[in-house]
Amino acid sequence: MFRAFSGLNGEDGGLMGETRVCIDATPLLLRSAGVKTYVYYWTEALRLEGGANSIELFPMLAPPGEVVHEQSVLNRPATMARLAWLHLANTLPVPLLNGVGAGVSVFHASHQLLRPPTNTRVTATIYDMTCWLVPQFHSPANVRMAKKFAASVMRRADGLIAISESTKNDAVRILKLDPRRVTVIYPGVAESFFCAQPLQRAKPYILFVGTIEPRKNVATLLDAYERLRPELREAFDLVLAGSPGWGDPSVLARIRQGIRGVDYLGYVPEERLPALTAGASVFVYPSVYEGFGLPVAQAMAAGIPVVTSAVSSLPEIAGAGAVAVDPGSPAELASAMAQLLESDSLRESLGANGRSIAQQYRWDCCARKSWELFRSLV
Repeated sequence: MFRAFSGLNGEDGGLMGETRVCIDATPLLLRSAGVKTYVYYWTEALRLEGGANSIELFPMLAPPGEVVHEQSVLNRPATMARLAWLHLANTLPVPLLNGVGAGVSVFHASHQLLRPPTNTRVTATIYDMTCWLVPQFHSPANVRMAKKFAASVMRRADGLIAISESTKNDAVRILKLDPRRVTVIYPGVAESFFCAQPLQRAKPYILFVGTIEPRKNVATLLDAYERLRPELREAFDLVLAGSPGWGDPSVLARIRQGIRGVDYLGYVPEERLPALTAGASVFVYPSVYEGFGLPVAQAMAAGIPVVTSAVSSLPEIAGAGAVAVDPGSPAELASAMAQLLESDSLRESLGANGRSIAQQYRWDCCARKSWELFRSLV
């Protein structure tokens, strides 16, 4: 159930036996990225699976399921005004959200922008530990914000959701958390990926989806593609889909100068991703570190064979649905790509494995486990 958010005075207390959860929805104000996608689909699944329980979003945007995924891109002035107001509110001596906390059972912190209330149960999602393990792949400001969020929220939260066992293990080790407070709940893959109709392009293609930033290791992917035999490069394009990110101008310059066979699409709207993914011959994701690796799970759900990195959460998430390689080796990556591109039967068997594994990444399952956590704290 979704209940309209009534304000900051906490006067409309919960119904008898009802668990009311307020979710920090500030990621929905950001340009499309992994955390935004997570919050977008998770809140709608929580509404559908909540039964007599209810959720509300702060800042109030619209009921889950009615929020437009691209709204922050389409209405940039209003989005920037909201973010500026939230930044200002975060400097207040008493958390702005204490008024919210008085009226809900649990407040869930989704992002490091807002300080959660101090007068209710608090949970938070741990997406990854990149700011500790690979800080060179973030701006100094992001690293500072992440560490401040860890100190003020993660260490005192009543319950934490980690999006993979790998992320949980990293967080427990680095932040010295009690592992009993951390519950692993895998995110889901949108249903549209499981039933996507393949995009038809003039030539078969290898696909990468992700922000063009150093952590995604696109430079190594370009090197690997250029190592392929000329016959393979002639037969298969390399398609890159994703917004320009922080700290990778040399890779973007290299792409924009033009590499034979490489097609950079830039940002691809959410509704076009399933068909683009389902049309690929091979999906390649050589990231240096991932908390979960949603694009890998999406490709597996579409039945597409995957080549990914043998690091962090990626072997856990992909399992037998991918060929795992050293992300620092263009030669190893090129060899794995060639192995799949040259064998229809191997692509078919790996794709079938991936589709089977991806069945565990469902938003309804994620929502049910999340409600179990919320109710256990009330």
